[in-house]
This record gives sequence, structure tokens and C-alpha cells, in this order.
Amino acid sequence: MPHRYFTENIHGSTAELTGADAHHLARVMRAKAGDDVILCDGHGTDYACTVAECDGERVALDIISSAPSVSEPSVRVTVYAGYPKQDKLETIIQKSVELGAVRIVPFFSRYCVAAPKKEEQKNVRYNRIAFEAAKQCGRGVIPTVEMPMTYAQMLADAAKNDAAFFCYEAGGDSLHSRLGDAEDIGIITGSEGGFSEQEAEAARNAGCIAIGLGPRILRCETAPAAALAAVMTLTGNLQ
Repeated sequence: MPHRYFTENIHGSTAELTGADAHHLARVMRAKAGDDVILCDGHGTDYACTVAECDGERVALDIISSAPSVSEPSVRVTVYAGYPKQDKLETIIQKSVELGAVRIVPFFSRYCVAAPKKEEQKNVRYNRIAFEAAKQCGRGVIPTVEMPMTYAQMLADAAKNDAAFFCYEAGGDSLHSRLGDAEDIGIITGSEGGFSEQEAEAARNAGCIAIGLGPRILRCETAPAAALAAVMTLTGNLQ
């Protein structure tokens, strides 16, 4: 299988890798002239290339053909995740990227155990995790991880979607009955402590649709993946 890398250094019929990716391809993978490589511009287009020239700091490639990435789903899903403790957000980011989300938005709600701390530094790491997950699973875009929002900010952002689904432990409508033909979709899940009744009411007032995720209580790192997988299944993106 050809090696796969993201780059924006694509110009006409040629492309270039530099830095860590060039080092990995040239030194670790021991690429040589004529080897096949898949490049992606991060915006949904894949490029079939061959290595033209390579050293430890730069790899020059010839573009053979280009095509829209077949790995991107037909719906654009943003995962809004209640900020969890420890490293659970890293798991949520990784699995959300693998399942096709385009954005991950952490938020702080009433029952969040975690408190804001060095969020700018964390965000750099979180976006690196999203980048590595996108590269590993063959995505055509690089999903973004936003800086944490307040609960009110999150609801205002979620309301911009065609449909926003509020995953509530107290239950709600079934996802398949309310999904419709929405293309921009928000999935809202809570932290370890879940949501208060007041937060659930605020979500309804913001236009969010309360849904249930079955009779079992899912962990905060499980719920986003479960809801996202359900959306992808119902929209035909896991076939």
C-alpha cells in the first residue's frame, strides 16, 4: 500500500514534502525514486504520486493523478464533548476522527470534573492527535479541535447545524426518527457527571433534539463514538 502524507506544497504537476514527513519517508521508510506515494491536500483531494528525488530533509514528487477522497462521509458532523478528566478527551478525538467527524468541540458544563488548565498548550496536542488519526485512517481532510467553550457558547455553535442531537441520559427521541436529510450535524454528549435538568432545558430551547442512546449508561468517552457511529450508519457512511 502506498505511503500516505498530508501536504499543502502542491503546485501543478509536482509536490513536495519537508520536515518530519520528509524524514519519515526518506529515512524511516527508505523511499527511493519511482516509489508510489499518496498525498492529500487536507481539503478532500488525494494525489497519486511517485518519488522524483529524496533526501533526509526534502522529498520531491511527481503527481500522476488526482481525485476526490473516497474516505470522506456525505455528512459533516461536529462532536461537542463535555470536557472529561484525565486523558479521555484524547480518546474521544481519536475515535471521532476515525469515524468521520470534521470538528471536535470540548465544552465545560455544570457537572464537569475537569477544570480549565493550560488549554492553549493542550489544544496544540489535541490537534496533533487529530492530525495523526486522520493520517492513520486515510481521511481526506484534517478535522479541527476547537478551544473549549462554555455551555452557552457550545449551544450557540451547535444551533448553526442543520440538526443538533443532545444525547441525554434521561432519554429522548430515537435518532433514526429525527435525522432526516440533515447534512451538517451536531452531536452533544456530556462529561462524567452528565447534564443537569436546567442544561437539558437550555438545549431544547436552543433547538437541540434530545435523543437516547439505549437503556445502558455509556461512559463519557463511549457516548460520542456510539452516537457518531449511529449517524454514519444511518446515513450510509459505514457501508
